[in-house]
Amino acid sequence: MIAQAPFRLHRFHGGLHLDDRKALSTGTPIAEVPLPPLMVLPLTQHIGGAAKPCVQVGDRVRRGQTVAHAQGVVSSPVHAPTSGRITAIEALDTPEWAPLPDFAAATPAQIRDIARAAGIVGLGGAAFPSAIKLNPGRVVDTLIINGAECEPYISCDQMLMTEQADEVVLGIQVVLHALAAPRCLVGIEDNKPEAIRAMSRAAEHDARISVVVVPTRYPQGGEKQLIQTLTGLEVPSEGLPLDLGIVCHNPGTVRAVGRAVCFAEPLIERIITVTGEAIAQPCNLRVRLGTLMSHLVAQAGGFTDTPGRVLMGGPMMGFALPALDVPVIKATNCVLALAPEQVRPTPEAQPCIRCGECVTVCPARLLPQQLYWHARAREFEAAEDLNLFDCIECGCCAMVCPSHIPLVQYYRFAKTEIHAAEAEKRLADAARQRHEARLARIEREERAKEEARARKKAALAAKTSAPSASPATPPPA
Repeated sequence: MIAQAPFRLHRFHGGLHLDDRKALSTGTPIAEVPLPPLMVLPLTQHIGGAAKPCVQVGDRVRRGQTVAHAQGVVSSPVHAPTSGRITAIEALDTPEWAPLPDFAAATPAQIRDIARAAGIVGLGGAAFPSAIKLNPGRVVDTLIINGAECEPYISCDQMLMTEQADEVVLGIQVVLHALAAPRCLVGIEDNKPEAIRAMSRAAEHDARISVVVVPTRYPQGGEKQLIQTLTGLEVPSEGLPLDLGIVCHNPGTVRAVGRAVCFAEPLIERIITVTGEAIAQPCNLRVRLGTLMSHLVAQAGGFTDTPGRVLMGGPMMGFALPALDVPVIKATNCVLALAPEQVRPTPEAQPCIRCGECVTVCPARLLPQQLYWHARAREFEAAEDLNLFDCIECGCCAMVCPSHIPLVQYYRFAKTEIHAAEAEKRLADAARQRHEARLARIEREERAKEEARARKKAALAAKTSAPSASPATPPPA
């Protein structure tokens, strides 16, 4: 069902109305990408520890076979996106786990184990291992599906919900069962009417699932912002949605969970938007992980002109690509090629005029101006006191800054320096603990030696002081 009135929406602080460029890539259905001659599979396609290879160069693998195992709790395995001669121990003719068509008969632990084995991570960009979110350790009363997709140009979630709504709903049902959650809210911005209609039809027979139409306002797709819009609740500073009894997932993520549980399909492909005014035929493609981005651009008709800039992600939070010979990973949702005229020279930053516009648009209710001053002065402790790590790096503050200060770059710099200092402190603490343990061990050994010497000395003293045997009495003369 479509939950509009009487469903009450709320509003998060700040944000911007951005020019919507999604129509560039939504005019054609999602297309399949032919297999490229080469695929590259990085071992770090997720937050956490890198996966560890379990194969050797020259071995053959089958599509869906694990080629690298997860290491540690926060990690995710990597699977072969196609059959071929890459790295493997042997060819596998069967899936590595049994599908569970009747997922309602499975335990939450079984679903979590399959999601972990399938290498599923958040496909909205964060790439956080999904099995961890499926094991909340406390009561969850609401599952939120983040279908807002607020970045201009990106439309992969929109097209997925439009064309494969049934599979998304199946994934939602699997996740609801794993979490034992009573309801699900699917938040979709009002500029995606086809996705709203498709999801509403697919979910109409499940009273637990409500499709909620939310205003188009950047960054509506921010996890904390969407939660506030849908529920009126604010995630506490440096807190998690779980603190409110809420778990959030991306539409592609829950679809992947459903495919893994019901069909034994690991995460080896995803939908990617290839778009921008410098792309000949903007579109959405179903892509095998490891495919080079140059292959995607070729499938979209190539460039109409030398692009002014190529990004992985959207124009607000994406990262510039120095070249196209880099592979698609699990976190890749968009390849954006901007025309030269769209890339304006970066004006030289001017002194802050204290206008306060950055404060007005900050969706996290921070003080960007003061964070900038502290970051620039390397006063990182003061920046932390102002909740630096609540910044979602959405770029709203930098966009409205009349002085053209690259504010987000300063925040990223400060975060990186703080993380580096913490890592250095952990190493120093570990070294100190090892040194103290060594000194304690040496002290114990010396004490043991001293005690042994004392015992030996005492034994010798006791032997020396003992009365000697009386001499024999000489015979009488």
